[in-house]
Amino acid sequence: MSAQQKKFEQFRALHQRPKAFVIPNPWDAGSTRLLTSLGFEALATTSAGYAFSRGRRDSLTGLARDEVLANAAEIVGATHLPVSADLGDGFGADAETCAETIREASLTGLVGGSIEDATGDPDRPVHAFAHAVERVRAAAEAARDLPFVLTARAENYLYGIESLDDTIKRLQAFAEAGAEVLYAPGLPDLDAIRTVCREVDRPVNVVMGLKGPVYSVSELEDAGVRRISVGGSMARAALGGLMRAAEEVRTSGTFTYAAAALPGSVISALMVE
Repeated sequence: MSAQQKKFEQFRALHQRPKAFVIPNPWDAGSTRLLTSLGFEALATTSAGYAFSRGRRDSLTGLARDEVLANAAEIVGATHLPVSADLGDGFGADAETCAETIREASLTGLVGGSIEDATGDPDRPVHAFAHAVERVRAAAEAARDLPFVLTARAENYLYGIESLDDTIKRLQAFAEAGAEVLYAPGLPDLDAIRTVCREVDRPVNVVMGLKGPVYSVSELEDAGVRRISVGGSMARAALGGLMRAAEEVRTSGTFTYAAAALPGSVISALMVE
């Protein structure tokens, strides 16, 4: 069994356990090494965190497939853990483009990734139902013969389409089309999360730290969630720490922030030459 196949089997098995697991989102090799050291069982990339590290906004049109996959390869190379990727909208509206994205993602060593139904067009923010399903089906067919766990995302709630019925309908159709994991970011509350988990027959990912209420791992697990990600929130937390430190120096002329900083020796021990 190849190393990638072994990671794939490990990653798939995590979703089948009765307990939820947390999959944090590093944005570069350094943050990957830090998170790996803490004992997590898998990692996922973050388009937002990567975009911020490049001084750019997180948007469907702002990041090219080649650079996102290069970032993912850097993260894969910095950990022994299975890595899944935020693949946005598959980098194109066409179903075959989504399939090609899955094939190229697998070549980087990724063992999972997500395709969302957002369009990037504010006038029609999500794809029409039938086309959204077609895109997931093409991605699932591409993943079928690869060591790759496909996650399908229904983006309604991120774009003001607050229809739980339509969101569930999409997730159910995505599952029928071959997605192994389902994800609807931005669900409004624990009742909605519980309803989604009850109405679908695939493991459900929920993101914490994005917006709205924050629930504990045990609360989400009791609601039926099997995977918990954090999106770009850890990257934003790191940037928040930077801003607070810089503001202290700029406004107060003091350097007390350094007392809470990770010692250089701790960081160095996790890095490579």
